[in-house]
Amino acid sequence: MLENNKDSVIVTDVTLRKYGQNVPAHHLHIFNPEIRVEIALRLIAAGFTNIEIFSCISPKIAPAMNREALKKIAIDLGKINGVHLITLVPNKAGYRNFLDLDLGPEGFNHTIGIFFSAVEAHNLANLGRPVKETIEGYKEIAGDARFNNIRMAGYISAAFGYFDPDHDVLIKADTDKVNGYVDLLFDLGVETVTFSDLQGVAGQEETGVFFESILNIRKGKDIEKLAYHPHHVSGEAAIANSKIAYDMGVRRFDASLGGTGGCVTGAPGNQPTEKLIRFFNESGIETGIDKEKVFSLTEMVQRELYGK
Repeated sequence: MLENNKDSVIVTDVTLRKYGQNVPAHHLHIFNPEIRVEIALRLIAAGFTNIEIFSCISPKIAPAMNREALKKIAIDLGKINGVHLITLVPNKAGYRNFLDLDLGPEGFNHTIGIFFSAVEAHNLANLGRPVKETIEGYKEIAGDARFNNIRMAGYISAAFGYFDPDHDVLIKADTDKVNGYVDLLFDLGVETVTFSDLQGVAGQEETGVFFESILNIRKGKDIEKLAYHPHHVSGEAAIANSKIAYDMGVRRFDASLGGTGGCVTGAPGNQPTEKLIRFFNESGIETGIDKEKVFSLTEMVQRELYGK
């Protein structure tokens, strides 16, 4: 256990986006706009100030992200001061949807999340185009977003590597290239950059080596703006990795209620929000989150969405 201190962390809950991006069409009567609004409001009441809520991808891929549902949820939640509601935007079409849904600062004031992979094979599998082409598209999006005062967050997927099922091989991400992507994202105007281990390919040692390498290259620059998004078949293993990241100086973490989540490219679940909050609280690290409210909400989510 870490020594008691007055340090603090920021935890972003990704339940609504993660579950919503993966829920099949025949579950939409359960994962309806009303329950999504309730979950969002209860997360805010528990103290979360960063919540991934939407992904502006095709409803053919993610039925829960259909325009009517997103519009209703945005209207019912309204514009919430002091809370970053984050909507992922994968391409220009997604950005147009973001604007059409009035999610900019003059409307519901969401933050856009822009993302690409550190590994070419994963970017092709996940976004269907090369990394270079993805970045070129984001340069246009970011330019318009800056002009319109839209806040941005950046994500680097497969930053720890990608297991390519087609070739049965683990492709390691190049740390120097990852660092270059970090600089690129900050130059585009993002406020934070999140490193994702989307398949849980890194254990504690590999996680430590990754962050040590990145932070050494960067000489500690912008460490307060860097975040960690671990996936793992074991929630406890993901949290153990988060402890390593914390020990290296990272203070921003993504998690999902009950560990829900995944990816069309075969990612296992996320680290559980409730267990991560408990870990930080027991370690004397301030989260600003009400642990009891989080555990109560987790029970509701598991009961209502998973029938547990």
